[in-house]
Amino acid sequence: MSDLRIDAAFDSGNIEVLEITGASARLALRYDAGGEFKQWFHFRVAGTPGERVELAIEGLNDSAYPLGWPDYRACVSTDRLLWTRADTRFDKDRGVLSICHTLDRGLAWFAYFAPYSMEQHHDLVAQMAAAEGVTYRCLGSSLDGQPIDSLELGDGDFTVWLYARQHPGESMAEWWMEGALECLTDPADPVGRALRRRCRFIIVPNCNPDGSRRGYLRTNAAGANLNREWADPSPERSPEVLAIRNRMDETGVDFAMDVHGDEAIAANFLAGFEGIPGWTDALGEKFYSYQRILARRTPDFQTELGYVKAAPGAANLAMSTNQVAQRFGAVAMTLEMPFKDHAPLADPLQGWSPERSKLLARDCLAALLEWLDHRSA
Repeated sequence: MSDLRIDAAFDSGNIEVLEITGASARLALRYDAGGEFKQWFHFRVAGTPGERVELAIEGLNDSAYPLGWPDYRACVSTDRLLWTRADTRFDKDRGVLSICHTLDRGLAWFAYFAPYSMEQHHDLVAQMAAAEGVTYRCLGSSLDGQPIDSLELGDGDFTVWLYARQHPGESMAEWWMEGALECLTDPADPVGRALRRRCRFIIVPNCNPDGSRRGYLRTNAAGANLNREWADPSPERSPEVLAIRNRMDETGVDFAMDVHGDEAIAANFLAGFEGIPGWTDALGEKFYSYQRILARRTPDFQTELGYVKAAPGAANLAMSTNQVAQRFGAVAMTLEMPFKDHAPLADPLQGWSPERSKLLARDCLAALLEWLDHRSA
């Protein structure tokens, strides 16, 4: 007899249980604050060891990104360390995602992508703040009172900003940050050593701690999409962006990477700042040259798939990459990683994963080092 239990009452949890019948369950997603976005899920299933369960998440045709569900496979873990992909199918007509999985040990966690909890975030910040040459700075507080953590390191005069998780459900972005920080703080890593001599890094591993803890896809506690707040951030609606942008005004920005995840496109890609009022072909070529270097360095990046470029003068300056490029004349970009997989080099076991996110981070930094050499040649 099945005794299935499903819960999400934990850091970054998100699911509603509609009905449990035997080894099957009907589930639904909770909306972010503001009632506009739903896509992220993270929950625990307990049952009989060896039992095969079927979990049907309903109502997905009105989710934030319905095109994210075809060919998607849910992430599953029994130890919350190794995340693989579960047997998953999507019924487009009914808007139902069905996840089938055998509970080998009677307990499993499921998520839209491998989670990066706020407890992990605090562990990361503690570890990196203790590393030699790193300065910790709290940039401000979120609406829920959580700190906006930043880490600064490097002795150079070229200012690099790396920031992630404006959209909290894009947890691959903080896995990327972990990889970047490990590279930059490892005294034996030649890429990190060379970059610390040439650059000053300001790194914000998580721009949206409230949305992360609450289990949201895209907004903060006020229901604000932070990556649409950069033109006019406010203490009442988007204190996270206000704090980060104020610090940028103090430090200046030469190079910036805003790290994200994309629901629908099964590939890693970069989006630039085409369409800003201050666009010049010379500045744009600096971005394109970095893009070409990264594509050459790793098969986990490509340039064929991506977003449509904005027309001249049509860039949205409320988005961070456009605002930073316009405001500082910086080479700014958005890195997008997939919730599905990097299709040009697919992994049938894990799809896109925390491990590959971390490796891509080092490749991005190695590409930056080569780009700096190319730029100064």
